[in-house]
Amino acid sequence: MATTQPTPFGKPMLKHWLFDPSYKNLNHGSFGAHPAPVRDAQRAFLDIADLRPDPYIRKQHTKILDKARQSVATIINAPKEECVFVKNATTGVATVLYNLNFQPNEALIYFEPVYGAVEKGIVSMQEHSPFQARKVNYHYPITEDELERRFRETVTRARDEGLTVRAAVFDTIVSNPGVRFPFEKFVTICREEGILSVIDGAHGIGQIPLDMSVLQPDFLTSNCHKWLYTPRSAAILYIPKRNQHFMRSTLPTSWGFIPAAGSAETIASVLQDPTAAKAQTPFEELFEFVATSDDSAYICVEAALKFRKEVCGGEEAIMAYCQKVTNEGADAVASILGTEVLQEPGLKSGEESRMRACALTTVRLPIAVADDLDLADLSLGEEKNRPVEGGSRNSVFSGGGSCFCRTLMEKFDTFVSTFQHGPWLWTRLSGQVYLEKADFEWLGGILRELCEQIARNEY
Repeated sequence: MATTQPTPFGKPMLKHWLFDPSYKNLNHGSFGAHPAPVRDAQRAFLDIADLRPDPYIRKQHTKILDKARQSVATIINAPKEECVFVKNATTGVATVLYNLNFQPNEALIYFEPVYGAVEKGIVSMQEHSPFQARKVNYHYPITEDELERRFRETVTRARDEGLTVRAAVFDTIVSNPGVRFPFEKFVTICREEGILSVIDGAHGIGQIPLDMSVLQPDFLTSNCHKWLYTPRSAAILYIPKRNQHFMRSTLPTSWGFIPAAGSAETIASVLQDPTAAKAQTPFEELFEFVATSDDSAYICVEAALKFRKEVCGGEEAIMAYCQKVTNEGADAVASILGTEVLQEPGLKSGEESRMRACALTTVRLPIAVADDLDLADLSLGEEKNRPVEGGSRNSVFSGGGSCFCRTLMEKFDTFVSTFQHGPWLWTRLSGQVYLEKADFEWLGGILRELCEQIARNEY
C-alpha cells in the first residue's frame, strides 16, 4: 500500500477493490466490502494459523487480537478495556439483551422501523422470558421533536401499566429507510429517564464520527465490515466499565462464561494457563475465545485503517466524500424519477438535513403500494404526486420491492435495496469512495425505465 499520495476518489479507487469489472456495487451498506490489501492481510493471518494451529490459537491470537482492539478503540475514543469483538451488530445487540436478564415486570422499548433481525431476536427472547416489549410506531418523514414525543409517550404508557422501562434499543443510522437517527439526543433522553441505552450502530463506525467519551451510551455495537473495510464478519461491542457487570455470557456461551454466585461448578478453561498472571479483566476474557471460529476478520482492523489513511487520505476525507457522493447521487435519482429524497418534513431552503448527514440516503419511487388508492390522498400530499418534466408518472403497484431487486441483479448486474415504507416504494442508495455521481445517474435511468413499465402495465 506504499503510495506517495492518496488515490483519487471515484473510478480510480476501483483498482484497489475486488469487484468483478462488470458489477457495479451500489449497495456497500448491506454487507460491506474490503480492498485487496486487507484481503492479503487476512490471508497472511490464516496462513500463520495453519502452520501451527495450537500455538497460534492458544497464544499468538490473543496478543494480535489485543492490538486490533486497541486500534478500533482509538477510532471511537474509548479505552481498549471497554471494547471487544463480536461477529456482527445483530450478535452484539442480542448479547447485550440476553445478559440484561429481563424480568416479567420490565419493558424494552424499540423503534419502528427496526432492523428485522433485531426485532425477531426480541420476539424470540419473549418466547423464553416473559418480559414486555413496546414499539415506538412511526413512519418517515418525521421530525425529531415528534419522534421524541412518541418515545416519551411510549415510556409513559408502559410505566402506567406498572412496568419498569429497563432499556431502549435504537440505531445510529436506520437500515431501511436509510436515514440518520438522532441517537445522540436519545442517549441523553434515556439517561434522563433512567433507561439503559442500547445502540445498534450497524451503520456507524467508518461512516460517521463516533466518540464514546462524549456520547457515553450504556451499550453500543457497530459493524467493522460495513464501512471500516474489514472482511466479513466483524463488529465492535463497546461496554463501559460501569455496565460490564451485566455481561456474564457470550452467544454462544463459551469458555469465558462468568457464573453467578451459587451456580454449579464448571470445567476450568483448557485454553488458559492457571499459573499465568492475569493481564485482562473478566470482561475481556469473556469475549477472547467464543468457541472455535474464524476470527481473522477481527484482526484486520489495523490493515483496514492503514488503507484508509494511506490510500484514501484518512477518516475525515472518506466520510466527507461518501456523504457528498451519496447525497448528490440521491438528488440526481430523485430528479430523474420526479420524486424526492427522504428528509425532515418542512425543511427550509438552505437548511441542512440531519437525516441525510450520512452515506445512506433514501429516494421515493413514483410507485404507491396499494390497491384502489387516490394518489392525492397519500401521506406525502398532492403536490408531491405531480410528475416533473422528464420524470416518471406515479402508479399504483400491487407488487413489492423484491421484483426491482431481482431485475437489477439479473438484468443489470447491480443491486440496491427497494422496499415499501408507508404507502410508497423507496430505494436506498449507499455511497462509497469508489463511486461517482454518474453511477447513481445510471441507476436513476434504469429505475425510471422500470417504473414506466409498471405505469404501462408491462412489468
